[in-house]
Amino acid sequence: MDDTTAPTSRRQLYTLVFTAGAILLITMGVRQTSGLFLIPITQSTGVTVVAMSFALAVGQLMWGATQPIFGAIADKYGAVKVVIAGAILLALGNALTPFATSDIGLIATMGVLSAAGAGAGSFSILIGIAAQRLPPEKRSFAAGVINAGGSIGQSVFAPLVQLIIGAAGWASAMFATAFAALLTIPLVLPLRRPAASSAASLAPVPHLTLGEQLRVAMRDPSYLCLHAGFFTCGFHIAFLVTHLPNDLRLCGLPANVAPLSLMLIGLFNVAGSLAAGWLGQRYRMKYLLALIYASRALIVAIYVVMPKTALNVYMFAGALGFTWLATVPPTSGLVGKLFGTRYLATLFGLTLLSHQIGGFLGAWLGGVALAQNGNYEWIWYADITLALLAAAANLPIREARLTAQPVTA
Repeated sequence: MDDTTAPTSRRQLYTLVFTAGAILLITMGVRQTSGLFLIPITQSTGVTVVAMSFALAVGQLMWGATQPIFGAIADKYGAVKVVIAGAILLALGNALTPFATSDIGLIATMGVLSAAGAGAGSFSILIGIAAQRLPPEKRSFAAGVINAGGSIGQSVFAPLVQLIIGAAGWASAMFATAFAALLTIPLVLPLRRPAASSAASLAPVPHLTLGEQLRVAMRDPSYLCLHAGFFTCGFHIAFLVTHLPNDLRLCGLPANVAPLSLMLIGLFNVAGSLAAGWLGQRYRMKYLLALIYASRALIVAIYVVMPKTALNVYMFAGALGFTWLATVPPTSGLVGKLFGTRYLATLFGLTLLSHQIGGFLGAWLGGVALAQNGNYEWIWYADITLALLAAAANLPIREARLTAQPVTA
């Protein structure tokens, strides 16, 4: 029996959720520290900031584009092979980056290989396989726990990567993250737990094929509203991951403020992810999303006008971190509510593609703004505007109230 069926015990459920969180800890830890390499690579290779930003922007797009593809493969054949392939691609991309330090080389390694590998071990695959095995009232919190794993990864990897860059150079840091990516391979075994019931019973309309389900979803206004909101989320996160370290450098802050800020964002997002998952079991998820996006607009607006001291930046990082990827549990939860879990990895993967189209623009336009104006000012204002639009876009989403069901013992 494949790995798309449901475990029969609480112990297996917990093992599945925490294993998925551990895999995401590594893949997102490796991925979310890419901005720390922007200045070292440009200074040592002669590649321009715009070119490096474009390579990272391609990575944002590739990470999103591969998730519905890998999600469809996982929905049909199981998640184990997908996660293993992703680990190999991620490790290969990072290991080859020090040997490919031209514009095209960085696009091929960081933009394509590493990003595709991270996509194969990311949200849509891991949350999808967990949701297929959990009762409806547990899915939101499980997504929060898995998402928290990614946040912990960012908080752990950011200072470690910066430490290795400072002590041994950026190439050594790349090799270290390549090795870390391979550590996800031994973690895939719990994803293969057998089940007592068929995965087909999880589909809301069992006779729908994947193609038919996709056509239904793409005609649903609520699903399209989720895409619009997630586009903004991607723009926001990719811009910050790629350019916040350099923005802080331009403000005259010490080099250690950037990795500490990324670490704080990750740490506070653990609480934010768990809170979003818990609240998603009790309140309408569309309202949670609207609140998260609106709060981001306020937080960024405060950052733009506040004095740039280390303490203020750390406070900004903590507030921002609480909302950082807290959008993932309610977004995946709403996709499950709207269409069931049979094709969740694919459907949620498509929302992540929209997320990463926004991510491509956030990473690339940040570099363009810097090259043209010497600062990121107009990107910050664009981010505020998009966050407000995303808050409004989530309000019309149709969302049925969640009815609790008994948990299988």
